[in-house]
Amino acid sequence: MKLTEQLLTSYARLIVRTGANVQPGQVVELTISVEQHEFAAMVMEECYLAGAKKVNVNWTCDAQSRLNFRYADQKVLSKTLPWEEAKLRQMAEDLPCRIYIVSEDPDAMAGIAPEKLSAVSAARSKVAKPYRDSIDGKHQWVIAAYPSLKWAKKCFPELDDQQALERLWDAVLRTVRVSQGNDPVAEWKAHTDFITAKAAWLNQQQFTSMRYKSSNGTDFTVDLIPGARWEGAGAVNHLNGACYIPNMPTEEIFTSPMAGKCEGTLVSTKPLSWNSQLIENFSITFEGGKAVSCQAQRGQELLEKMIHMDECACMLGEVALVPKESPVNQCGFLFYETLFDENACCHCALGAGFKEVLPGGEELSTEQAKAQGINDSIIHVDFMVGSDDLSIDGIRPDGTAVAVFRNGTWA
Repeated sequence: MKLTEQLLTSYARLIVRTGANVQPGQVVELTISVEQHEFAAMVMEECYLAGAKKVNVNWTCDAQSRLNFRYADQKVLSKTLPWEEAKLRQMAEDLPCRIYIVSEDPDAMAGIAPEKLSAVSAARSKVAKPYRDSIDGKHQWVIAAYPSLKWAKKCFPELDDQQALERLWDAVLRTVRVSQGNDPVAEWKAHTDFITAKAAWLNQQQFTSMRYKSSNGTDFTVDLIPGARWEGAGAVNHLNGACYIPNMPTEEIFTSPMAGKCEGTLVSTKPLSWNSQLIENFSITFEGGKAVSCQAQRGQELLEKMIHMDECACMLGEVALVPKESPVNQCGFLFYETLFDENACCHCALGAGFKEVLPGGEELSTEQAKAQGINDSIIHVDFMVGSDDLSIDGIRPDGTAVAVFRNGTWA
């Protein structure tokens, strides 16, 4: 597929109108790489055409981030400056519609000490978390992607620069249902309707736990929170009723399990990119609801740091179901970007859960949500566990098992 201005405009409009669903009079916070300034202008214009009051841009730069971590002192990087906290405070006041465009080089932080990355992330997250918690359920947001050359070359090192970019662009547009002459809004409507129907079926079953088994060594059971909903694709801003799609692409149906109530081993089926570094071929074993051990062929130290980011980082905040027929999975390669790779197969997440899956969850404080079983942490890190032979059973209150997944897809 030749990348044209028409396709890019259609993609930008989809992100703004269907993903974030920008409403008239809203402030928009756009986070995007300096390399993608032309696409940033497209997205900004679509926001204004949708009626945005103001569009603020937060520029990112891989080279700047790497140089800071290479040369600046850890204490300096860990400190949230007054003006930075003021921006967070303003965000909590404005309740902006937030748009994130990811395009990072998966190897941007290769060679940087994992303990430095983890310590800085933990320190800064502790300051930001209360502000972010305060806007949960009260604003719209979306994460989408714009391929960069370094990202494309990571995915396709055997291709020349132009071929690699074209191949990655083809995959990105395919997974977000944008093609020459199609109606992506209509296609997304049909897609979200399918996911909504599957989530409704799961909610009707009232499962008390889920049991995972695969020949790769996954043997795992996790308890669910009574009354917590399975959700997927769309979300709602409870202040203005605007529906939005947080992730583009998205193929998952997810819920937050009971914190501290799981047993067994989960084996990863795809590498995890965290803090711009890779963790590969790993497994995590849980006892008493907490990760008690882990093994990784690559990134062992980084994985251990992640699990110990805070006292609740070792517990699960999400379980998500994704069939192997996912368009992301059908692309046939690893994206090295969680936004895509988590939508290729079933996954779980260490760290924070989603209080909005609880009845009336948007009105609950963090402490109230924790009391009902939602995990709370400064991290939320998805890792992939879906395989071609993964079986998942839902367990009903009477102990009977219902086949949910067989051979990596819906039973």
